[in-house]
Amino acid sequence: MKNRSFYVLLLSVMFVAGCDAFSSVPTYGGLSMEGFNYTPYNLSRFVVYDKYGNTASGGGDLMPGSGEGRLSCCYTLKGTDFTVKWDVYDADEAIKDLYAPIQKIHKVTNVHLPPTKVRGGAGERILGLHFYPDDHIEFEFRRDLSGTRILYADVWDWLRKAHGKLLNPGNEDDMVVFRRTARLAANGWIQYHLTNTQDLEQYVYFRLLNPKFDQHPAVQKILSETKDQPGAFGAAMEKLPTPIVEQLKRDTFEQVQKGATHG
Repeated sequence: MKNRSFYVLLLSVMFVAGCDAFSSVPTYGGLSMEGFNYTPYNLSRFVVYDKYGNTASGGGDLMPGSGEGRLSCCYTLKGTDFTVKWDVYDADEAIKDLYAPIQKIHKVTNVHLPPTKVRGGAGERILGLHFYPDDHIEFEFRRDLSGTRILYADVWDWLRKAHGKLLNPGNEDDMVVFRRTARLAANGWIQYHLTNTQDLEQYVYFRLLNPKFDQHPAVQKILSETKDQPGAFGAAMEKLPTPIVEQLKRDTFEQVQKGATHG
């Protein structure tokens, strides 16, 4: 009876760890897949390939900033180097002709994942893929569905409440304006790696106010002093002196911007 219990336990371990449980190559079994989309496009599908013939897939038409609450299961991946093939599409282009086939954009990204200790059994192991605006992807092992790193919806919600006319002067559809907000916020990540919601709120607001706002010396100083301090840029921009804000509104800082360093 003891031997039988031992073999049942051994099979369980091998199912979770994969057939190469005793190999020096890391093997991750019983994986559920979850995607987090920070690109300004809709993420329709992704497939992860390892170098041993294993694949794992996920997706499901994830709009910008979404990802929580949808899983695909159960997969095994092995090794430290992976290739992700993924498809996105521009929803603004798609709605121009609802009867035309959606034009997907195919992307390929290589990801290196150092050997990682993973807890939990089958169904409790989640591999989250974070898709960033510059097309790089970060893997993260997790045990829950939370953890979106960039909240485009919160940025959009604040802007429509605080600066509705600036955000949507033409009274366009909310989803169109949301995607425009996501594109601007995504650019904030590409330029300055901003992920904090308050930082992105201020970045998008001032981009709407003046697309060249970050060329102003005062803003350049704030960007330099708040680098790698989540929330500090947003807090500082909220306190930007009124005369500088007026310069940005009127775009009247050409003479001083010559000495500015571009971001």
